[in-house]
Amino acid sequence: MSNSDVDEQVQLWKMKKLIKSLGAARGNGTSMISLVMPPRSQISDTTNMLTKEYGTASNIKSRVNKLSVLSAITSTQQRLKLYNKVPPNGLVIYCGTILTEEGKEKKVNIDFEPFKPINTTLYLCDNKFHVEALEELLHSDSRFGFIVMDGSGSLFGAICGSSREVLHVFSVDLPKKHGRGGQSAQRFGRIREEKRHNYVRKVAELAVQLFITNDKPNIAGLILAGSAEFKNDLFKSDLFDPRLAAKVIKTVDVSYGGENGFDQAINLAGEALANVKFVQEKKLISKYFEEIALDSGKTVYGVDDTLRALDTGAVETLIVWESLDINRYVLTDAEGSETERYLTPEQEQDRSNFLDSKNGAELTTVNKEPLLEWLAEVYKQKGASLEFITDQTPEGSQFVKGFGGIGGTLRWQLDVTQLAGADGDDLYYGSDDEEEESDNDDYYF
Repeated sequence: MSNSDVDEQVQLWKMKKLIKSLGAARGNGTSMISLVMPPRSQISDTTNMLTKEYGTASNIKSRVNKLSVLSAITSTQQRLKLYNKVPPNGLVIYCGTILTEEGKEKKVNIDFEPFKPINTTLYLCDNKFHVEALEELLHSDSRFGFIVMDGSGSLFGAICGSSREVLHVFSVDLPKKHGRGGQSAQRFGRIREEKRHNYVRKVAELAVQLFITNDKPNIAGLILAGSAEFKNDLFKSDLFDPRLAAKVIKTVDVSYGGENGFDQAINLAGEALANVKFVQEKKLISKYFEEIALDSGKTVYGVDDTLRALDTGAVETLIVWESLDINRYVLTDAEGSETERYLTPEQEQDRSNFLDSKNGAELTTVNKEPLLEWLAEVYKQKGASLEFITDQTPEGSQFVKGFGGIGGTLRWQLDVTQLAGADGDDLYYGSDDEEEESDNDDYYF
């Protein structure tokens, strides 16, 4: 997977966690504002609307609710002033006062540009944040390319969500298998092969023009379809761009060419398109398991060993369960020396995990953050790529239950047991047996 794909995956994971925390937040009264502005909307129009809303809110009878609503509108106006124009993907603002788990009030002011264009206009003042428009962005609307080839010509198409688009169509006149009179069988065979070769070349060249932008594929996957062997010839050909060959997720046999063949190919490839994320996940973890079976010494798993290997720069691909529930603590002793510990919610209840292993003195917590949040920020600095996986596939479930939901492939063989502190103090704590999804996402606020 390319670096840009990895970065997009990390942004997607951050968006999922943010949406979850925003959606779970609740407040008193109707003092939580959700504002969504699509691309090319005008800041001035929204500013005028908020001014009118402020005047309307001034008439609220309940003094407490009125002050809360006015405060939220003012905060929204202040956030809006940070922008001269709406960003290319739109603008989302959430402002208001929420109730924490301890029952205390906490102000929330968030503004950001969505990672994909958002086509919704929304302004609501409620006792919760409305995240439905953001949730729609998470739905699989990746773009998939289609090449439908047969002896009469080829069609290039793409689908994105529910939209279907024909990108290019061309016909070809290829000689049949039987030669005409006056031609030797050998000469006819050479002509036939040459024309088939030129046909495959033209399809390969058009595929690059249509499906590669700025030197990288503009599709999440590619389906090759046809009623003859042309699709297989294309896939095996050296003329076919390797970047596109890597994106092929299925080849299907269709009874027709042209648009009828395109429709048939979409139906036949439906399951593959729906499961493309799972297919990628299966490949990733299967490769990881193969390395373990080969006993290559180039794999690591569990919080302890994985983070030690990450610190050395040996981790090439860091694989993490997207719901891993472990917090990273930075602790100090009486002399000011820092140490890091990684604890599950169950381990956080055991105060012995916050004691100095040398003298039993209690350590002071300097910082606490979710391990996933920390990894999403530092993986590049450590020279690794970061892959989030689910537990929805058999392979993913096995990785979570059997390997603690965190591991990685290494650039070179490494004996991680030798990386423990010289004094024998293991700085890392984690559960390699079970991980439970956290319901507490307040760290986003």
